[in-house]
Formats: sequence, structure tokens, C-alpha cells
Amino acid sequence: MAAAILCITPKPKAVFLRPLGLRFISASRILSSGHNRWSKIKHDKVKEDAVRSKERSQWSRNIQEAVKKNGGDPVSNSELSTLVAQAKKAGLPKEIIERAIAKGKGVSLSGDALQTVTLQAMLPPSISTIIECQTDNKNRTLEDIRLIVKKLGGTVTPTSHLFERRGHVILGSERPLEEEGVMEAVLEAGALDMELHGDRKTLSVYTEPNQTTTVAHSLASSLGLTLRRNEIIWVARPESLVEVEAGTETQLRLKEIL
Repeated sequence: MAAAILCITPKPKAVFLRPLGLRFISASRILSSGHNRWSKIKHDKVKEDAVRSKERSQWSRNIQEAVKKNGGDPVSNSELSTLVAQAKKAGLPKEIIERAIAKGKGVSLSGDALQTVTLQAMLPPSISTIIECQTDNKNRTLEDIRLIVKKLGGTVTPTSHLFERRGHVILGSERPLEEEGVMEAVLEAGALDMELHGDRKTLSVYTEPNQTTTVAHSLASSLGLTLRRNEIIWVARPESLVEVEAGTETQLRLKEIL
């Protein structure tokens, strides 16, 4: 058996075994790959981008709604003026603000009228979707949406039979609302369904499409609420809904897609 001396430099890049006679052995330190670190950075960036995109979409939607209600001039529309100031403070780019104001007017930044584009698709794992957006270039937008669906592993296929059109109204209150009193007012206004959110200061109401505006203004007046949103949307039919447990692969995949 050969004896050896272990030599370690102050900042070792290698460990050397210097034998006292028979042979020389050199063992380099194993360098860890940067793959795991890069994967984590990439994953965190994707999450941050998703959060930023969601925030920008919400700002854009709020600005559009303010324009639809009271016009696109911040001087005469105090709600729009406040939203624009808050959006700038939150770091929303000027171009996105201008585009949101234009969309609220029903036009693009160039002044061309916007068209509504609808695409039906099935996304994994077995998620039926109807995608709607406004654009000034219908063909380009349809191609972009099809590409996104393909990248997500989905297919373009009819799904509208699983949905129905409903008016959707969102109203806000400065104080918590009492469900019993609100429900009575909602029924009298001719709405189909309602939902009080967690803080009980936000009320969602569903109506027949042609009754959306009437119900919205009726409830805002009778309950003294602020009208936040008034739109017609696609709602999944009750018989097509399935429960997805929190934390499952299906729930995580769905959250990633959305």
C-alpha cells in the first residue's frame, strides 16, 4: 500500500494526492452545472411576466370601461383622468394607455374601427374555450391566436354548444352588502343570478344579453352602487362544468394556460 500526502490550495480548483513512491493521482473538483440555476431563473421570470401581463390587462380593461361610460377625454372624464394617473404611477407604458383609450372608443390607435374576432378551441387537459378579442387586423389576429393554441397543445374546434351568452354586470359598494336585501333588488330588476364576493363590497350580476344595460343602471340606482363593468360574455353551461381540485396537475395546468 502506498502512502500519500493530501495537498489543498487556498482556493482549490483541484485536489492533488502526491504519493511517496509509487504513483501520482490527480482528482479535479466536480463542477456543478448551471442548468438548475438557469431553470429557476427562467421559471421565476415566466411567473413575473404572467403577473405583469395580468396587471396590465386589468389596467387596460378599467381604462376602456371608463371611456365607454363617460368618453375618452380625461379633462371631462374624472374617472378616466384618475385611472390614467394611477396607471402611469404603476408603470403602465404610455402606448398601452393610449391603446386602451382608443379601444374604449371602439377604434385603433390609427383611428380604424375595431372588429371582434372569436375563436373556439379545446385546450389540454380537455378545457373548452371561446377566445374573443378586438383588433384592427382580423386575419393577423386569428393567425396569432391559432399559433398560441397550437403552442399550448390545443386544437381549434367548435365549443360554443358548451356555453351561453349572458350579460355580466359588476357593481361596487363602499360598505358590506346584505345578501337578502340585494337579492330582492336583483330579482326585481329582472336579473338571472348574482354573486357577492368575499368582502361583500363587490356584486356580480348575470342577465339576459338584451337586458344588461337596463339591469345595470336599475341596480346602480336602487342600491346606490357604483357601476364598474357592463358587458356581454360567454358563460359555461352548468351541465358542462366539472370540479377541479386545488393543487392537482389539471388545476396547475389550467392556471398556467390562463
